[in-house]
Parts: sequence; structure tokens; C-alpha cells
Amino acid sequence: MGLFDVHAHLTDPRLAAREEAVLDRAREAGVTTIISNGLNPTDNQRVLDLAARAPLVKPAIGLYPVDAVLTEMEALGTDYKRDSEHSPEEAIDWVAEHIDQCVAVGEIGLDHYWVPEELWALQERRFRRLVRIAMDADKPIIIHTRKAERRALEILDELGATRVNWHCYSSKVKLGRRIAAHGHWLSIPANVGRAENFQRLVETLPRDKVLLETDCPYLGPNRDALNEPANVATTVAFAADRWRCSEAEVLEQLESNFEALFGWRP
Repeated sequence: MGLFDVHAHLTDPRLAAREEAVLDRAREAGVTTIISNGLNPTDNQRVLDLAARAPLVKPAIGLYPVDAVLTEMEALGTDYKRDSEHSPEEAIDWVAEHIDQCVAVGEIGLDHYWVPEELWALQERRFRRLVRIAMDADKPIIIHTRKAERRALEILDELGATRVNWHCYSSKVKLGRRIAAHGHWLSIPANVGRAENFQRLVETLPRDKVLLETDCPYLGPNRDALNEPANVATTVAFAADRWRCSEAEVLEQLESNFEALFGWRP
């Protein structure tokens, strides 16, 4: 059996600078699959390059929800900086052109925290296009939402998307259970031991809808240290305690969940 991380950012400069050590620690912890998620064309290409030289890493390419309206946000004078080498439309085209090189489309979604309300409709249109690209290619979708979870679920249901994982879901637990009832998965970060919302998700979600993630370098077990894929082991231990079963039983369930979404065992 192998551990996995469905949402990592290994191309973050803080982890990229110590790439070999991070991957070695993941292997030592029993991690066999890391899905590194891209944020925009520049980052997506780095993800593809990393996966080409490190078989442990599988690429997901996407467009971060804020990046999906970055040009318009810059025109409004908002103070949010990211890769602006490509327009949002060019970034979406990039995903479509490279879809055969990835195992999932992500991260994509809606963000009502950073994005001003006058751009929400435009953000939704671009989100819909990305979802359709993923569905047409039969690729799983990895969702990022902030303050827009209910609306994102409505759009996914409208489009008929079912192969969906919600990364780092941080809204109400009741809505999280509703998301699972729609057939989607939710991945739990490695900071579960110090985050009550994630603890409640582990305790109350259907066990066949739970996955592992780190969102590294963020959301680690230790608030003052960079997170790494090796830390998914802490979530397995936490689930074993709350589910009152062995870690081997937890991992067997989680591997089955991974296979149900991605179509192969980690």
C-alpha cells in the first residue's frame, strides 16, 4: 500500500530549492504518488517539467481562481500580484492544449474573497470553460473555492461534473457532507490535528469520500515549518484514531477512494 498527496505545490520556490530532499522524505514516509497542482501557464509548465524528471510526481494543470480574472483585477487597481505573462483566456487555452499531459485539471474554482463582486460573473464563465475542458478529456477536477463553495457546487452540478475533488474545503461541515452526497471527494490537509473544521470532516464525511492532501508548503502539522508531502502520514494516523481502526485499514480505504476518482491505484 502507498500513501498519496492529491494536492501539493512542489514548484513553490521554497520547496523547489530543496526538491530532492523533499522527494526523498516523501519516499521514506511511504508516499508513492504526489499530484502537484499548477496555478497558471508558467507554473503549469514547471509542474510538467518536474513530473518528467521525477516519476513520483504526477502533474495537474489549472488556473487559480484569482488568476482567472487577473487582467481585469489589475485594471481595477487591486493589489494582487501573480504571473501576468498570459491573459486569462490564453491561460485557459494553454490548459486545453496540454490536457493530454496531465492526470487532472487543477486547481480551478471560484474565489469570492480576493475577487471583487463585479468580476464574479466573468470568473464563473472561465470556470465553466475549464470544467468543460476537463470533462471533455475525462480528467478529474481539483477544486479551490473560497467564500464561494455553494455556488461552485451549483455550477458543477449544472455541468454534470462528477469526478471532482474539493481541496482544503473550509466552509460549513454540513455543506461538505452535501458535496460528498453529490458524489464528490474532499481531501484533508496535514494540519488536521490543529484544525477543528478538518477534524469534523474526517469524523462525519462518508469514509469513501475522503482523500489526503498537504497543500504544501502550506497547512502543515507544525505551523512554523514548511509542509511537505511526507506529512500525509499524520492524517492517516488521525483518521485511524477517529475511525477506531488500524492505519492499514484507513490506507486501504483511502487507496480505494483515490482509485475511484483517478482510475488507478496510487
